Amino acid sequence: MSEKVQPGGNSYPSGEEVNAQIGRRRRSGAIWRTAFLVATVAAVVILTVLLLTIINQSFGLTAVQEDVPEEVLVQEYLDEQRTSSANDVDSEEDLKLVEMPKEALVTILRKNISSNTGRRLEREQLFFEDKLVFEDPKIWTELCSGDSAPAGCEAKPRSQQNVYRLVQERVVVPTVLESWYLFDSIFNREEIVLEAADRYPEATLEYRSWLAPQFATSPQSSIPELAGVRTALLGTLWVIAITIIVAFPLGVGAAIYLEEYADQGKWYNRFIQTNINNLAGVPSIIYGMLGLAVFVRALEPITSGAVFGAVDAGNTANGRTVLAAGLTLALLILPIIIISSQEAIRAVPGSLRNASYGLGATRWQTIWNHVLPSALPGILTGTILSVSRAIGETAPLVVVGASTFITADPTGPFSKFTVLPIQIFQWTTRPQSVFRNIAGAAIIVLLILLLLLNATAVYMRNRQTKKMTG
Repeated sequence: MSEKVQPGGNSYPSGEEVNAQIGRRRRSGAIWRTAFLVATVAAVVILTVLLLTIINQSFGLTAVQEDVPEEVLVQEYLDEQRTSSANDVDSEEDLKLVEMPKEALVTILRKNISSNTGRRLEREQLFFEDKLVFEDPKIWTELCSGDSAPAGCEAKPRSQQNVYRLVQERVVVPTVLESWYLFDSIFNREEIVLEAADRYPEATLEYRSWLAPQFATSPQSSIPELAGVRTALLGTLWVIAITIIVAFPLGVGAAIYLEEYADQGKWYNRFIQTNINNLAGVPSIIYGMLGLAVFVRALEPITSGAVFGAVDAGNTANGRTVLAAGLTLALLILPIIIISSQEAIRAVPGSLRNASYGLGATRWQTIWNHVLPSALPGILTGTILSVSRAIGETAPLVVVGASTFITADPTGPFSKFTVLPIQIFQWTTRPQSVFRNIAGAAIIVLLILLLLLNATAVYMRNRQTKKMTG
């Protein structure tokens, strides 16, 4: 078969050789397409197995035993009501402990806990605004007028739900003797019923969803049956809010300078760009050490709130706060936001800038009215990835000083805190198997929070894209 000769002496393949080359290219393309498909399927399978494992741990049958059953406490209350009142209380036979009035729950506490324990609880927070239950009024007046007054002197009285939780912790004391995962509870239910009846004859076998509304509204507890993620959830929201507030404007501003104003021929601009690229790959634990040295120790008066009068300066001031954690994570994601914002700004056509300049706009007017709106979808994409990384970080926050066990909700940037990833880690290291159940439920809460934040950013990005294309 003859070959065609092009000017210069080079020849093009023809005939069977062309067909052979086309066949090789098609086979090569089919191989790579199959490889990519296999990789995609493998990734989907791995993610599905991971999600099923988490869901499997978050639901299932449990053998629960209570020191004092709730039904007994409710029945005692109803009997007292019948004795002290001529009213018919038959309509309240289906009353549940969680529905009982606060006065009745406080009465249960007074009957079943020691006076010392009651006084300690009352000093932490009063049960009623106008009367004391465990503490002597004279002693209480002296305590509140002293220099080191207890928190209960200023705190609002406990709510009905708060007292109910105390009754659960101090009187009912539910204990999960054993728990079974969801798939075993579905497919091996009969065997589980027989096993529970044989091993735990006094326990109650009940289906439990560890991912319940009270799980998100309850604080941390040493009793896994009553533990929740409210404190960790609020801590995560506070930390991420500060992270975004600090990192987003700084990152976008740095990207604008490097792309629109900086002269890349200058050595210091090249030095800045090189360091930003390198910082994007630094391990997160290094940022934790930096945050410990700078924000927790060097800037302790600021991060502790002592400068602003939030706490007393001195031994009580501590820089291990929400603010220090947020600033540390802001440093962590700042290089990622800068690089992604630079790529988005660089992708804006130069003709758009030239058209703006041709109409007499200044450089800043061009950037603000044309470049940034066009680059915003790409900037938000980088921000989504950055926040997704920050919300799951554990190592830098452990170094900065996040608590592994805390029951007080963060109320501001100078509060002590914990976050969901640290709470999950702490639960998975506990020896009781029940903690693995609530760790699985906490992972689902973290995933839901991450999806909500990302969905909000994606909505803003798509909305901006429609404005630009519409």
